[in-house]
Amino acid sequence: MREPATVSVALQLLDTDLPAPAYARPGDAGADLRARHDVTLAPGERALVDTGVAVAIPEGYVGLVHPRSGLAAKHGITVLNAPGTVDSGYRGELKVCLLNTDRSTAYTVRRGERIAQLLLQEVATARFETVAQLPSSERGERGFGSSGTH
Repeated sequence: MREPATVSVALQLLDTDLPAPAYARPGDAGADLRARHDVTLAPGERALVDTGVAVAIPEGYVGLVHPRSGLAAKHGITVLNAPGTVDSGYRGELKVCLLNTDRSTAYTVRRGERIAQLLLQEVATARFETVAQLPSSERGERGFGSSGTH
């Protein structure tokens, strides 16, 4: 079994009373991000929640902010723009856009609660080349639902 790849990421704690992002268990893909403040989300409401941390993602990588499955399953709380993108040039506080999908129950995110996960992924950038016509493919221009059977 090979060791997982690691990359060094500079981390600034903007709120030193909160724990730094961390992996809950060995082998976890996402490091937990925590709420900096209490926030109550009414049913259907969204809010941008501060995490108290800023990072310097190395060039050639992206940070992806994913929902926590426990919050989603138990309370209907998800990340609205999942996955959120943290570009390598961004140096501001990480913020998570949370959405309460529950139809009837408000949910209060508490300071220090784990609200999302940050994953690092290597990226390739595209070099776009304008062409008069795209090469053909088996799928062609068939869109949504075109790969299913009817």
